[in-house]
Amino acid sequence: MKINYKNYTSQMRFTEDYYRVHEFLVRINKTIPVSPNFQWGRWAWMFSLPSLDAENLNHIGIWEVNGKIAALATYESELGTAYLVSDNKYSFLKKDMIEYAKNNLHKDGELKINISNDDRESQILARKLNFVPTKETEEVAVINITDNITYNLPAGYSIVSLKDEFNIKKYHEVLYKGFNHGNDITYTKEDLEHRKISLSEPNNNLDLKIAVVAPNGDFAAYCGMWYNCKTENALVEPVATVPEHRKKGLGKAAVLEGVIRCGKLGAKRAYVGSGQQFYYNIGFDPIRAETFWKLKK
Repeated sequence: MKINYKNYTSQMRFTEDYYRVHEFLVRINKTIPVSPNFQWGRWAWMFSLPSLDAENLNHIGIWEVNGKIAALATYESELGTAYLVSDNKYSFLKKDMIEYAKNNLHKDGELKINISNDDRESQILARKLNFVPTKETEEVAVINITDNITYNLPAGYSIVSLKDEFNIKKYHEVLYKGFNHGNDITYTKEDLEHRKISLSEPNNNLDLKIAVVAPNGDFAAYCGMWYNCKTENALVEPVATVPEHRKKGLGKAAVLEGVIRCGKLGAKRAYVGSGQQFYYNIGFDPIRAETFWKLKK
């Protein structure tokens, strides 16, 4: 077996390398995900963010076997935090991946790598390479998509998708206010262009981008869903509710409407990278916790 290593392209957005990694993440997470916290939807969301550090894309590492990607070492938005994903058949690459991250994905010598709490092999390897666990974690939850998923909306509120109403200004508002940035919102050309970029991924299905519309016509809550018909799994990202509309079940409605729509397209499960009580309350169950291991100086 010949293992080939290559650097990701330095070109931004949706290149041949982007699609190859996309297909790798679809393939290894087709049924029960190998990397439930880093599925293709997270990769797509990452490349849709204007905040992505585009200058260091060639620091991302790819390992190949017979022309197919077997493993990936990447950052998400910027260097300094690394995610390591491999096909289960090539788990022997874990040491190489951690060493690669240590040498190539740090930021001014600072690095955290994300390791599942049940991946004892990677934990032992990380210790040997001078990493120690921190209190910083990421959690993953899942909901099985069944016919009995339901929700209610208060009077005067309704559901639309961005396919129904592609309004970048309202989309900008619900995410800006919903993520607690306050009311000092601006609508510059750059602001709105950044929001358009976040919806630009070629596999993006606007019918799965769900907004709850308030009685005055504004978007009160939003849930983005990612689903590829080659897999059984959907991903929730992002979710936000405008503060003045909270405690009304609107976030629940947006998420579950997205989950239901993914189910109609063939998804059996929906995952979310969160351990918030909100998701547990609406039917998601915790399945995995991951810890960031910090490189000691």
